Amino acid sequence: MSACEPGTSLGAGAVVIASTRAALGVYDDKTGPIIADWLSEHGFEPMAPVVVPDGAPVGAALRAVLTQRPAVVITSGGTGLSPDDQTPDMTLPLIDREIPGIMEAIRAAGRAKTPMAALSRGHAGLAGHTVIVNLPGSPSGVMDGLAVLDPIIKHLCEQVAGHHGH
Repeated sequence: MSACEPGTSLGAGAVVIASTRAALGVYDDKTGPIIADWLSEHGFEPMAPVVVPDGAPVGAALRAVLTQRPAVVITSGGTGLSPDDQTPDMTLPLIDREIPGIMEAIRAAGRAKTPMAALSRGHAGLAGHTVIVNLPGSPSGVMDGLAVLDPIIKHLCEQVAGHHGH
């Protein structure tokens, strides 16, 4: 059971990093630890970040973590327009219900700092009772996205669990 299901109060949080260079060991992933710390601070049990090359491996990693039924899956990377930036394309088929307002808010928060944030193609939505959010690949973009999620993540999980308080 995930935290976003009735009868639970704490669940797992998965992190999928789309970065060919980090997956190959060219450099260390900087965003996975940021997301894992944020999940822990918000009452989730963070799973070890999964770092995969851009493209189809992202879809395989998402499907694999979804079998573990985490409450939340946060991705970082692969949301731009380069040919191998396919995280949104791998995410969308897994989403049952989109939550466009989350991505609108994340892009707006990013645009306040850089016009390049408008180029993010990320998605947010539900795969069953799991919340999935695509964040950009930069540490600053991740922090901007997590700042948007800060005040809403608990209420979001309560709504997914069927609690209708507003």
